[in-house]
Amino acid sequence: MSDSPLAQTVAALQPRARTELAELVAFKSVADFAQFPKSESEGAARWVADALRAEGFEDVALLDTPDGTQSVYGHLPGPEGAPTVLLYAHYDVQPPLDEAAWVSPPFELTERDGRWYGRGAADCKGGVIMHLTALRALKEHGGVPVNVKVIVEGSEEQGTGGLERYAEAHPELLTADAIVIGDAGNFRAGLPTVTATLRGMTMVQVQVDTLEGNLHSGQFGGAAPDALAALIRVLDSLRAEDGSTTVRGLAADASWEGLSYPEEDFRSDAKVLDGVELIGSGTVADRLWARPAVTVLGIDCPPVVGATPSVHASARALVSLRVPPGTDAAEATKLLAAHLEGAAPWGARVTAEQVGQGQPFRADTDSPAYTSMAAALREAYDGQEMQISGMGGSIPLCNTLAGLYPETEILLIGLSEPEAQIHAVNESVCPRELERLSLAEALFLRSFADGRG
Repeated sequence: MSDSPLAQTVAALQPRARTELAELVAFKSVADFAQFPKSESEGAARWVADALRAEGFEDVALLDTPDGTQSVYGHLPGPEGAPTVLLYAHYDVQPPLDEAAWVSPPFELTERDGRWYGRGAADCKGGVIMHLTALRALKEHGGVPVNVKVIVEGSEEQGTGGLERYAEAHPELLTADAIVIGDAGNFRAGLPTVTATLRGMTMVQVQVDTLEGNLHSGQFGGAAPDALAALIRVLDSLRAEDGSTTVRGLAADASWEGLSYPEEDFRSDAKVLDGVELIGSGTVADRLWARPAVTVLGIDCPPVVGATPSVHASARALVSLRVPPGTDAAEATKLLAAHLEGAAPWGARVTAEQVGQGQPFRADTDSPAYTSMAAALREAYDGQEMQISGMGGSIPLCNTLAGLYPETEILLIGLSEPEAQIHAVNESVCPRELERLSLAEALFLRSFADGRG
């Protein structure tokens, strides 16, 4: 990494970054208040607001968004005539899943084997700390050269659209010349990467009903239509024999032009068990970044422990569909719902209801902001050139911002490289990545100011 005075300052700020990340990780800020207390998310929001105020931000506010969560906003004025850059992250996190599978407590930042482990360490509380560190370093070297707006979302992981709806109702709030979304990640730790595309997503809840009530399987089984069996057949219809997603009417044959993803690397990153095949067709990059992908997120049915010998009257599942750029998420939702309802066996009653949606995103990588980011990443990563990749995940706010501000340049960087294992047990962040990307962001803000101010 560069040994410039700015780089030395970023390095000196790392102990503080670790301390603050530990404080933020300690909040169990899962924005599903049926699972975790709302007070945990509110506490994380207040922590972010206090951190912004301590850095001199003005107009700091906890924004009550339509989905019942809070986003944190602040504005740091820069020199007169300087461009404005919006920095984004989110403080809400995924549930820890099986806490017993965590080597260390999920909400206690723990250093192990050169990484910092904890839920949200990379996705995306580390992004909050990355932004703060970059700004602090610049303040020690002549000040922040741009006007800065910060928005930290409180429900990104839920896909409930609170901040998107708030931004649409207050379009003047987040206006900027460039937006840095700190919620992506390098293709490999140590390989500087910007994310050019995001798949959109839709979530649909499917309900199957066949009987007025459960029946004894000995007395009625064999003739009475089982709702759980019907649901299994409906869900199975969403995949071809090779595991490819097959939603009727939805194109699934696009190709990715860009950075390749060797299959052996993917198997290692995904920790696929020996002898288990990958699913789908085409290259790994095609499957992850250019084609739709369906996932059954959950099924409501009796657990094995305590199950009774019954034919089930009703069953329910939550289905996620990731859609690539070029596909309208609303149209994909209609196709998915029609497919689910049309796949019912035995005349079972099937209803599909949308519960979340976000559009896909494609960035303009030829813009001046990307030129500035390429130079910043090159310096922060010892001369390595910036790579461009896609990301299979979704950040619904990106398309909302692109629609509201069509002239604004949007860049995606972040700490969620494959080893981070975001959304899985034992999520972690690489401290070296945090340091380098904090430096890169500081360098970008300098370069962007010079080019646009």
